[in-house]
Amino acid sequence: MPVWEPVVWTALPPTLAEFWTERHLCTLSTLDRDGAPHAVAVGAVLDPELECAWVITDGGSQKVANLRRDGRLAVSQVDGARWSTIIGTAEVLSDAVSVERACERYAARYRTPRENPNRVALRITVERFLGSSQVLPPA
Repeated sequence: MPVWEPVVWTALPPTLAEFWTERHLCTLSTLDRDGAPHAVAVGAVLDPELECAWVITDGGSQKVANLRRDGRLAVSQVDGARWSTIIGTAEVLSDAVSVERACERYAARYRTPRENPNRVALRITVERFLGSSQVLPPA
């Protein structure tokens, strides 16, 4: 399985960067209080300029509670035989600048998000990318 580590944002493989701009829903996996996986569908976007990935969500969600306790996560997307997973950590941000940035990036990949006064942005520090050979070149 190809791995892209360390993450060099200015040198992302083109096939990886393109795959993360195509419209695919993702699965965000966090850890529940008892250590069990908690996996939910989300939209996730890369932000090479700020060297992170973003997810927008409601501040009262279980994934936010999980990430406030333990920031480790995985975000995966699949399209047939092509797949990629982000391994990293997230911080939960509620400031207007971060939420606006995350919403702008989300809108570019998916659609303009509906209004949500309780919205937060999950800023993901990407430690590594995993992926199929169609997405990541062999190491």
